[in-house]
Amino acid sequence: MESLLVCIGAPRLKDGGVPLPPSVILCADPERRLYDLLAVDGSDTAHSRYKALIRRLVSFESTIECVGLSTKR
Repeated sequence: MESLLVCIGAPRLKDGGVPLPPSVILCADPERRLYDLLAVDGSDTAHSRYKALIRRLVSFESTIECVGLSTKR
């Protein structure tokens, strides 16, 4: 599940200075795969859990941009 979040966030994470292996960027349709994975555990709550994970990812990406990780390497 975490690897799919990294695939979803790969462009912003890479722009923010997070080193990512090339295979992460080649992930096919990570949003759909994450949603489907969450639906296996409980289709009634899949949407809310998906949105919560995406919010956490966006928050992390925003923090990296604010802190300027790429200048701290």
